[in-house]
Amino acid sequence: MLYIEKLNKSFKDRQVLQDLTLYVAPGEIYGLLGANGAGKTTTINIICNLLQADSGIVKVNHQLVSEATKKIIGIAPQENLLYRGLSCEENVKFFAKIYGLNRIERQKQVKATLKAVNLLDRAKSPVETLSGGMQRRLNIAVALVHQPKLVILDEPTTGLDIEARYEIWELIRQLKNQGITILLTTHFLDEAERLCNKIGILKNGQILAEGSLEELRTCIPAKEILVVQTSEAEKAIARAIACGFTPRRYGSDLSFWLPEHLELKEIIARFDGIHIDSISRQPIRLEHIYLELTQKC
Repeated sequence: MLYIEKLNKSFKDRQVLQDLTLYVAPGEIYGLLGANGAGKTTTINIICNLLQADSGIVKVNHQLVSEATKKIIGIAPQENLLYRGLSCEENVKFFAKIYGLNRIERQKQVKATLKAVNLLDRAKSPVETLSGGMQRRLNIAVALVHQPKLVILDEPTTGLDIEARYEIWELIRQLKNQGITILLTTHFLDEAERLCNKIGILKNGQILAEGSLEELRTCIPAKEILVVQTSEAEKAIARAIACGFTPRRYGSDLSFWLPEHLELKEIIARFDGIHIDSISRQPIRLEHIYLELTQKC
């Protein structure tokens, strides 16, 4: 559905995208992860034909990106594209008209789209009366009204409480079940873990690694992560290295990569003679993979 090969883009003397290559299959949720400035927004603007690349190929549904492909792409940007004084129905109808839907199509799609995002009962409600979660759902409705083949969701849950985030997650799952292809950008790594079939980690305009969560786990040569709380950190690190454990700091957590699965009593025995407050075991998470890849480059 989305094919990008060796995409390059510079602004004056700053190269933002460097041979960026990725592929999003039909019906897939692809999570594009990266810090601010990694090149996500530039990539989205090129896909939407709002910005011209210096070189490279971008195809949507086998078509080179052009004015024509805009009609098969829907985008819900991080900042809501909504008119606060208009109702939900009026907002969606306005964008349906921009996308070129005739009157009969608009009537049909406005109702169908509001129903899809569970806002049909609020069709006449002004946007300013909606909760943050409802506004985000309406913002997605605007991106869906013309029945696009590719939907770009840029930070769809930023600023939302946990209940509203869950609502958006469920909506995204429903869109996938309908066969809609989704390119998702997010700073919430748990969001990418829960929703995405495939994840690309972007830094300095390049994909550092790409694949399913299971495939990305191979980037860390460990079976699980051990988190240790101790007042004798240096002793614990030295002992762990002697045992073949790789030390890492994740925020304030002292962690170790375990090259094999060990019984808890075996782990405790390895730290015998060192004061340990607590030991916990974790699977390799996306946050571990992301930090390892982005911090070592």
